[in-house]
Amino acid sequence: MIRDTIKSAQVESMKAGDKDRLAAVRLILAKLKDRDIELRTASSVPDDDTVVVEVLQKMVKQRRESIDMFKSGGRDELAAKEQAELDVIETFLPAQLSEDETRAAIEGIKAEIGAESVKDMGKVMAVLKERHGAVIDMSKASGLVKAALS
Repeated sequence: MIRDTIKSAQVESMKAGDKDRLAAVRLILAKLKDRDIELRTASSVPDDDTVVVEVLQKMVKQRRESIDMFKSGGRDELAAKEQAELDVIETFLPAQLSEDETRAAIEGIKAEIGAESVKDMGKVMAVLKERHGAVIDMSKASGLVKAALS
């Protein structure tokens, strides 16, 4: 379970005195707690690892956007802080597919469902997320799917 790994990382960071890593891990645990509270009223609750991966992917996306904005604004020290958090968050995500593996998965799905044009992009993205959502950065996959269908 990914959640257990994160909790043990919190203890390790405390013992090691690694304040930056500890802060990032606590941030992850806070976001997970928020998501758990949201899911209390949900009719169906997904698998715990699925929830954790979704939260981590959302955090990664937010950090990448922040880094871009800070760099374009000339705030390199804030970009470095966000990058440090991003590095910690990514250690808990399952190994991501490479760009070539992602392209192969897209081609397989495209052939399977008979997608031919950009109009079919939604169908391809839905199947891709269902099968590989935990191991693919969907924002990057979107561009690859569009290119494959053009």
